[in-house]
Amino acid sequence: MATIDDTGLVQAWFGAFHDEAMPDRPAGGTDEMVARRVAAGLLLLWEDGGQPVALAGFSRPSAGVSRIGPVYTPPDARRRGYGTAVTAAATRAALDLGAADVVLYTDLANPTSNSIYQRIGYRPDHDAEERRFEP
Repeated sequence: MATIDDTGLVQAWFGAFHDEAMPDRPAGGTDEMVARRVAAGLLLLWEDGGQPVALAGFSRPSAGVSRIGPVYTPPDARRRGYGTAVTAAATRAALDLGAADVVLYTDLANPTSNSIYQRIGYRPDHDAEERRFEP
């Protein structure tokens, strides 16, 4: 579990995740959310040799459903299985909290994450399309 001592790193990784996943949206307002999730024990850090190498968040179950996210591995630690491991651990933590179903959102354009999620047991449910209208 991420601890209060990890808050700065987690905030930086949330920012990096946002920059990669949603570069056209303004960032901000995550500091309080990160602090709340750390305090609630809802963020996992995967470590290798005592150093954090990946992050996954999860939610407490609501109506039996828990959501995984974000999942982030810094670029220099990718392709080593860390994202897979931390996602599986976050899924297990959500199930241990009583979730009957665990869901996550992934970008269809990212074949790496899609194959990882399916390898650990997630199955596609539906596709979504996001549209934004400019004045």
